[in-house]
Amino acid sequence: MKILVIGSGGREHAIVWKLAQSDLCEKVFVAPGNAGTADEPKTENIGLNAEDLESLLDFAKNKEVDLTIVGPEAPLVLGLIDLFEKNNLLCLGPNKLAAQMEGSKIFMKDVLKKGNIPTANYEVFTDPDSAREFLETCDIPIVLKADGLAAGKGVIVAFSRDEALEALKSLMIEQKLGTAGDNLVIEEFLRGEEASFIVLCDGKNVISLASSQDHKQRDDGDKGPNTGGMGAYSPAPLITEELNEEIMKDIIHPTLAELKRRDIDYKGFLYAGLMINEQKIKVLEYNCRFGDPETQPILMRMKSDFLSLCLKAAKQELKGVEIVWDDRFALGVVMASKGYPEKYETGFSISGLNEENETTKVFHCGTKKEGEKTLSNGGRVLCVTGLGSNLDNAFKNAYETASKINWDGAFYRRDIGKRNQ
Repeated sequence: MKILVIGSGGREHAIVWKLAQSDLCEKVFVAPGNAGTADEPKTENIGLNAEDLESLLDFAKNKEVDLTIVGPEAPLVLGLIDLFEKNNLLCLGPNKLAAQMEGSKIFMKDVLKKGNIPTANYEVFTDPDSAREFLETCDIPIVLKADGLAAGKGVIVAFSRDEALEALKSLMIEQKLGTAGDNLVIEEFLRGEEASFIVLCDGKNVISLASSQDHKQRDDGDKGPNTGGMGAYSPAPLITEELNEEIMKDIIHPTLAELKRRDIDYKGFLYAGLMINEQKIKVLEYNCRFGDPETQPILMRMKSDFLSLCLKAAKQELKGVEIVWDDRFALGVVMASKGYPEKYETGFSISGLNEENETTKVFHCGTKKEGEKTLSNGGRVLCVTGLGSNLDNAFKNAYETASKINWDGAFYRRDIGKRNQ
């Protein structure tokens, strides 16, 4: 089979790496890919932008691609799946309507409300004046969320009224995230422990993947600004078998049912960000794709044929499928550029990339090739992922490898997986 994977991040590198291991795989094209995907077996980077839908379509037709898998949210929200399916091309991902689960916080919250799915209480605002009036009297802390896509940077938790008003100014008035902040969701602050719960849907059936836990804040101790994710591990001890069943019953199935009520058959990866407090579960957010950096540790643990799994999902044949997992823990630590998630410089030569071994894998997030050199090319640059018999061993393996990799301005959190220790 010839596969087209769309995207350039750590998630896409992990997807490509796992697909290439399948006996079904003949060739993986990656658009545009990164320095890591360029070095994977059976894999070829192609110089097409992930949001250039027409060029991607022409490429898939000309190369007679058998299956297209979309990594990031932007092409999904733009309607890539609709375009490919209209041209009779098999692909995995939600269509434009379904991708609103991530493309619009307002749409997503309405799905939760109408489906009676537990989530934080919220208000929607379309102008800054009414939002400011609300923030003058609401309970603090409070959470402000830009309605549109914001690359993981559209959520601001304000722990004082001044912070809340400054966040409002940044999002709606100064529009630092562009049109994503035209409309705003302001919701109550939930306390508890976060978990990532990712499922694979085929439009009729749904199967849960291994549990995982992400670290969103930039700095140790879950401090600093929100990011796209600074590290993750799997499994998450918080998600027991009983809790897994409860999440499927009370969260996932009702969400898919509410979408179906709106004539939306969800196909692809669906990511629920959950807040769990004394066994009470509430939905913080939904994403319309595999998580990043959760994908990396999850796929490190997957023993099943990932290409076969994706193919079954694309063909609506997931019924009865069971995934086999490695019993070991996997932990990924993101190495980032100085200044991320705000302004940062790129183009620095990375050393130590040959340090991975049988228990670690270095997934590239924001890198590019320049001759024989690998250069930093993003805010999140690498996700160093380790396997271990327990969480401590996975931590040790990942961090030992990360400590040997460097470039000018590299930094990473030192406490991934230590939240409960």
